[in-house]
Order: sequence, then structure tokens, then C-alpha cells
Amino acid sequence: MFLRKDLRRVIPATPPLITSHGTRHSPETCTFKCGNACSRDAPNTSGNSYFGDLLRRALSRRALLGCGALSLVSPTTTAARAQEPGPREQETGRRGFAPVSPDSGDRVTVPEGFTHELLIGWGDAVLPGAPPFDFDRQSEAAQARQFGVNNDYCALVPLRAAGQWLMVSNHEYATEPLMFPDWNPEVPAEAHVRTTWMAYGLSVVLVEQRGDGGLRARVDGRWNRRITLLSPFEVRGPAAGSPLLRTSVDPAGTRVLGTMANCSGGITPWGTVLSGEENVHMPFAHADKVADPLVREGLRRYGFAEGPSLRGWEAHDTRFDLGREPHEAHRFGWIVELDPLEPDSVPVKHTALGRFKHEGANVSTAPDGRVVAYMGDDERFEYIYKFVSDGRVRPGDDPAARRHNKRLLDSGTLYVARFDGDDAAEEIDGSGRLPADGAFDGTGRWIPLAHNDRSFVPGMSAAEVYIFTRIAADRVGATPMDRPEDVQPHPVTRRVYASLTNNDQRGAPGLPAPDEANPRSGNRDGHVLELCERKDDPTAERFHWRLLLVCGDPESPGTYYAGIDKARVSAISSPDNLAFDEHGNLWIATDAGGRGGRNDGLYMVPLDGPERGQVQRFLTVPTGAECCGPVIGPDFVLVSVQHPGELPGASPQQPASHWPDGGSAQPRASIIVVRRKDGGPILGGDG
Repeated sequence: MFLRKDLRRVIPATPPLITSHGTRHSPETCTFKCGNACSRDAPNTSGNSYFGDLLRRALSRRALLGCGALSLVSPTTTAARAQEPGPREQETGRRGFAPVSPDSGDRVTVPEGFTHELLIGWGDAVLPGAPPFDFDRQSEAAQARQFGVNNDYCALVPLRAAGQWLMVSNHEYATEPLMFPDWNPEVPAEAHVRTTWMAYGLSVVLVEQRGDGGLRARVDGRWNRRITLLSPFEVRGPAAGSPLLRTSVDPAGTRVLGTMANCSGGITPWGTVLSGEENVHMPFAHADKVADPLVREGLRRYGFAEGPSLRGWEAHDTRFDLGREPHEAHRFGWIVELDPLEPDSVPVKHTALGRFKHEGANVSTAPDGRVVAYMGDDERFEYIYKFVSDGRVRPGDDPAARRHNKRLLDSGTLYVARFDGDDAAEEIDGSGRLPADGAFDGTGRWIPLAHNDRSFVPGMSAAEVYIFTRIAADRVGATPMDRPEDVQPHPVTRRVYASLTNNDQRGAPGLPAPDEANPRSGNRDGHVLELCERKDDPTAERFHWRLLLVCGDPESPGTYYAGIDKARVSAISSPDNLAFDEHGNLWIATDAGGRGGRNDGLYMVPLDGPERGQVQRFLTVPTGAECCGPVIGPDFVLVSVQHPGELPGASPQQPASHWPDGGSAQPRASIIVVRRKDGGPILGGDG
């Protein structure tokens, strides 16, 4: 791949900014993407305590964890940083770009000296024979051969030929009122429903580098694929075949049709792509008609609604009617593995990694060769997880090694995280102000939930742990977090970074209070957590953690930017997806919903040296759009622009955006390529 020292990474993103005003997420985005999750009560009512007082250790953290590299910045170092010159938003330093200003226009903004162009967008041809996209004449047959809607995560898997990759893109959700001019919310037409099924899933597209350094997507009959809601998937791992996964059309419980709500993901060391099924509760109807008490409790814990569904899919396929097929819901909410290098392979749903609202999964290889997958459950007061394989990576990319490695996620131990702060509870007052020791930090533990057919959760079988993972995590006392999304291991240092996007219910009556790992009441701006496991071993069950960023207005005393002078940073809110470049810098995409009338964007932040914590805005996306799926290469950046023009009052008759085609065109979610005009590296200077 293109990153030094196996810094292989493809990562998604989301939007930017800050102010006291609310988000501009349109009602359609909130409704059709996540079912208005932020406006209803969080499904976690477990009441898990914060364990700061219960688990405080007398041993020093360094002695226990061997993570001396995570020691706090000294006051001397902080003071030296504050004396460094350079006006806000204008320094280039090792970044090699001048940060862009906030923007609210219907356009992409990039730094001076950079350019961007469209790579592929919704409706563009993926498979041979695909017709040109026609917004007014969409069909199931056409969409099955075209690029899907609302692209999110994006990955590049290299082919042997230099300058060629297979790009894998997730298609998270459809906004039918903006997708079909004549969509009927009361009785959705079957043609619209079936076209939507084809717009979900994943696209695999051959991408190659042009002579001028740009990229182009190719229609290709050998490599390109569309994975949709009707594509077959194999179910593997310890819960495969469980009675809770069996349905009338799949009495064995080992084969599922389709994937949906695919949000973020990751690339494995063996060249496959992992994709997280997130808001899978959305299309299902009639949870109130389920009789089994355990299944009913599981549906409630995962946010499945009673009555008819929003999209009316149950009228066209009975599997979406839980009164008829109560176990169909259990067949979604997994980590999916797709092998783009084997176009005829059947993708897999991995039960060993647990079932919840997966943002994604990102893999690190331990010193002993075992693999560790880190995962976040994207909802308020949910948890951070990891999976440690039993087997070890076999080096090489020969067929035998790949066959072996593609079974590594079938067997291992699933864990959930519990965080312990090191400051007195009264110092965490919900304001975001630092405690006396100058940092939000502490220790923690990975609590085992299950190992293959063995459960570590009293009263639950192993299959129940994997299928109702949220309930299992509740029972063992995991720490409820502020919407844990991307959880990324650094490819070189092995430190783990987690984005906690926001949680406006933190500290509300009857809900978990602020704690050191989630230190603000009504947390609207989110934070980024940095975690170091004992002896830098990803398989360890103990870790040390601290907050790298407490996001929000840099002028607010309740924000923190790794100790750097906050006059030197770009304001950032609601961190969502994370990525690394070849120099080890962290890139953050945010999901602030256009807060303050400002568009979303992509940010870069160094993790070491005097610039550690100096967040800088690299680009912004068009009005109403979310910035997703960044891939950070040495000389180009890919960004997925999701749901452009989804603003209050928008409709096909009165679109709020005409990006990317301009004129009077309807907006289309798309992937763009950003590069320097002179063809040089994205990051100049001393790197």
C-alpha cells in the first residue's frame, strides 16, 4: 500500500464546527439515516455506574501499564508552545497547507495550491451495461449496475499493477423523499422500494492513476461488483446456526440476504475490507407483535420501533415484518467482511465480533501474530469493544495464507471496555474544565464477554452474548460513552484513538452523569480519546487512557487541544471518523450537522512534537453534506461527500444543492479526489 511502515489505512469522515446554535441536520437526514436517534430516549437504560471511585488503583499507572509514552505534557513544555509565533488559521508548518476558513457555500473548499475533481457519484456506471443516470427514470435494474446512494466509508485495496486499486465504498442509507420525486410516504411503491434495495450495500470499483497524477474510476467486468440488500452472505463464527438466527427461508441460520446501514469500516492485513452495519433497526416493522420475552427485550435494547416501519418494506418482503419473522432482525448489525481481490467470493457476517450498531472495525496485529479488531457502538451511552483472535496471521499473500487469514475473525474473545478516572468525582463538574492534575485520564480494563462457545456473562449463553451484545455489556458494567464511533489503532505506535461524537443527554435527570472519560454535561461537541494498552500489546486486558481533544470553541475554558495554545487551532466539533497519513498524523472528519451555518469538513492534527494537538481544517464539503470516508495517500486524498443538499425544506422540486453537476441538477452523493496542483505530496515541509 501507500503508507510507510505498514501505515495502511482507509478511513471515513464526517463534518465540522461549533457554536451555540443547533445543528442544521434536515428532518429527512435525521429520520431516514438513524430514525431520529438523537431526539428519542437512548435505549441504554442499564444505569451502569462510573467506576472511577470503585476501581482506583494504588499502583502508579506507569508501573501497571508500561505506557510511559502517554505521560502528560509538562507545564514547561506547554509554556514553550504558547510562546511559539503564528496567527490562528495561517500557519503551514509541517502541514504544507494553509488551513481553509469555515464555509457555508454549495461547494468544496480546499487549501490554496490544491485542486479537487469528481471520481464517481451516485448513479454512475459500475458494471458494464449500466445506463446513464436519469434521476427521473430510476429503476431496480439500472441501480443494480450503478454506484449506490449516500456513500460513506471508502477503502483502497492495491492491485499488483502500480497505480491501480480496488475501491470499496459503503452506501449507508437512502432518503427516499429526496431520491424519488413521486415517493408516497403512506404506501411506498414497490418499484421505489426495490430500487432502494439496489442502492444500499457496497460498491467495488477499479480505480487507476492517470498520467497527470489524478485518479479515474473504470467500468470493469472482472473486478467491479455491487453488493446489495439481495446479495447472499455467509454467517460464520460461534453464533452461526443459532436458533435465534433461523428464519423460515433460512432454517439453518447460516445464510443471509443482503447488508444495510453500512457506515464505516477498515482494511485487514490480508487485504479484505470490513464494513459495519449500523442503524439496522430502521426498516423493520411490528416489534410489538413479537412474543418471545428475550427477543422483545433485545428489540427494545436495540431501538426497534413498534408498529409499521418508516419505509414500508414489510409490504414487499415479509422478512421485514417482525411479527412474521422475529429473528430476521438478528441477522443484521454485524461486521461484514468482503474480499475485493476475489470477485466471486461470498461476503461474510462475523458473529464473533458481536452484534450492535457498528460504526466499523479496525484491525491491529499483536506482537505474537494474533489480530485485534476495535469497534464502537454508535449511539448515546453505548460502549467500546475489541475482539482478539485465537489464530495468528500467516505472512504472505499466497492463496493458502489468505485462506488461513480469512478465518481469523471466526474464533476468539470479545471484550468491552470499562474506564476508570484518576481524579476525585467532585473535580469532574460537567463543565469540561481540566481537573487539578491537568488532564482527563486514568486506567481501564477490557472485560471479556465470550470466547467462542463459552460465555463470561452470568445468565447468558454464548450465542445470546453475541446476538444481544449490548445486554451482555450492560450486565458486566461497561462504561457508557458519548457515542463511540471510529476506534482506530495507530499502525506504528499501536496507541488506539476513539472518536466520541457527542451526547446532549449526558448528565440529564436519570441518565449517567459526567465522568472523567466523558467529562461534559450536555456534550454537544464531543471528544477524542487516546488509549495505550499494557506493554503496547493489543491483546492486553489493562490500559491507560487520556483525552487528546475536548472539542468545541477554542475560546471556551471547557475545551482542550492536547495542551497546545488554542489560539493556533481550527475549531472542531463532533469528531466522527479517523484516519492516519504516512507521517502518523491523525485526520478527523466531523458530524456537526452544519452547526452555526458552517459546512462540514476534514481536519488534520499531529500527534507528536511541538504541534501535537494543533487541529487544522483541510477542506469543507458542500451545503447540507456530510464529509465521510477519507483516504489519506501521499499525494491525494479521497473524500466521500454524503447527502449534499439535505437541508430543511429541500425537495426534488426545490433542491437545496446542485453539487456536483451544477446548473439545475439534483445533488448527488459522490467521491472526490483532492491533490496538489503541482503534483507534490499532500503534506510538505518536514513531515
